[in-house]
Amino acid sequence: MPLPKMPSGKASRLTDIAASLPLEGPTEQDKKTVRRARKNKTTELPKKEAALLKPVAAKEAVREVKAEMSKEAAAAKKEACAPVSHRRNKNIPDDGKKRLYVLDTNVLMHDPTSIFRFEEHDVYLPMITLEELDNHKSGMTDVARNVRQVSRTLDQIMQHLEGSIEHGVPLNVLGNKEALGRLFIQTTPYPNDLNMLESGKADNRILSVVKGLEKQRSDRTVVLVSKDINIRLKAAALGLLAEDYYNDKMIEDCDLLYTGLLKLPANFWELHGKDLKSWQKDGRTWYQIKGPMVRQFLINQFIWYEAPDATPFYGEVKSIEGDTAVVRVIDDYTNPKHQVWGINARNREQSFALNLLLDPEIDFVTLLGQAGTGKTLLTLAAALTQTMEMRRFNEIIITRATISVGEDIGFLPGTEEEKMAPWLGAIDDNLEVLNRGGNGTEWGRRASEDLIRSRIRIKSMSFMRGRTFLNKFVIIDEAQNLTPKQMKTLITRAGPGSKIVCLGNIAQIDTPYLTEGSSGLTYVVDRFKNWLHSGHITMQRGERSRLADYASEAL
Repeated sequence: MPLPKMPSGKASRLTDIAASLPLEGPTEQDKKTVRRARKNKTTELPKKEAALLKPVAAKEAVREVKAEMSKEAAAAKKEACAPVSHRRNKNIPDDGKKRLYVLDTNVLMHDPTSIFRFEEHDVYLPMITLEELDNHKSGMTDVARNVRQVSRTLDQIMQHLEGSIEHGVPLNVLGNKEALGRLFIQTTPYPNDLNMLESGKADNRILSVVKGLEKQRSDRTVVLVSKDINIRLKAAALGLLAEDYYNDKMIEDCDLLYTGLLKLPANFWELHGKDLKSWQKDGRTWYQIKGPMVRQFLINQFIWYEAPDATPFYGEVKSIEGDTAVVRVIDDYTNPKHQVWGINARNREQSFALNLLLDPEIDFVTLLGQAGTGKTLLTLAAALTQTMEMRRFNEIIITRATISVGEDIGFLPGTEEEKMAPWLGAIDDNLEVLNRGGNGTEWGRRASEDLIRSRIRIKSMSFMRGRTFLNKFVIIDEAQNLTPKQMKTLITRAGPGSKIVCLGNIAQIDTPYLTEGSSGLTYVVDRFKNWLHSGHITMQRGERSRLADYASEAL
């Protein structure tokens, strides 16, 4: 693809400082300012006035300002996508006191390392929390495994106890340097002063402990941390401080989640076209781009530029070094010449997704988008092409979280694949679409369908631990319903030659205690960005039907 035509328009917006620096030369007012400074024998002119003495210096100042703008934008994006800490809770005023966090049982069940996530503040465990942990330690579920991990961690910490337990144990004794507080465990009973609440319930006993600590430890700000909304509501009604557990949230605002693509501004080629280099390699066009905006790029991010009077440009960032990036022009899968298992991309994001799905150097792909954007169809088409035609993989494995939208219908009969079949009806629907375009008789289509299904395996997540997939194309559907730990368990199953694709819509989370910010899909999108062998695309435009598109927007 040739280089897009250089846009003729100037940059439409600069900062106040850059706008005040003329590109052609100093104005009369600026000259008066300089002469006045010289007359007063000022030894050193302000930086702005000094830059006005020469037009060249003014242009250099503009470049510096733009570079600073790029750095500030990158820093702001990095800060927005950083894990949210508890100090960000705006509902609790910062009174300068050291905080004492009382942990509910569900926090430890959700994140067994949560006791190390409170920085310089102390952690307090009520006795009822330990009792509830003991009640949930048996079994093979993720909750039981988390509880056993918490118990082992607490046991290791208590082995470093010196003196009375009432003085607490340092939380950094196991090497967690970021945990600067101490661990306290309840040693004295607290009376039930909450007459309006039933004294026997575990939640109410925890609230009694918080109330007692608030009276006893006036030098601390006592805060209850729980993922249970109801206990936080009770605490608010009783005048107690309570908050959610925030450290499992990768981002505070999901609108800031990495999208995998970046639209280039209208003046991009004016700022970055001077030292542009291009060459041909492996049948594709490559560019070396140098400029201030390069610092905002990420590895395997798609950059694009469209203008009415210029050739569209679609590229993928392959390497970054300082303010220099190497960009590869991608294949246009909207063109009928580039079909994948008989289908073409219908929009820009779908074409980007197919480039990731078909790239042999990409081992991990995440596709995020609302219903009808084509995530499953494109993934299956790419999987069949690379398995049946290219022989890059020897099998397709499909799995998903078995979370019901409504009430559970009970146990399902049959083998593992027969039990999973109702959960993966979307796969059958898309296979029907992909197989519909085949030529030949009805018998030929049925034979082709049987051949395709012989290369597809449907697996349950319950039996994934300990497995290793060799030369497999693994599809994880409805990944937004997985926790970060479940996602880690599945991704670490990949062996040599395998590729894992995660599909999901974070606006449709059905798992209790999971939010858009704490979903395992959000977790991996944020953690894998800028890795050389992974890619992500957030798909915006629905292509299922006009009814589905309108329902997604109106409902």
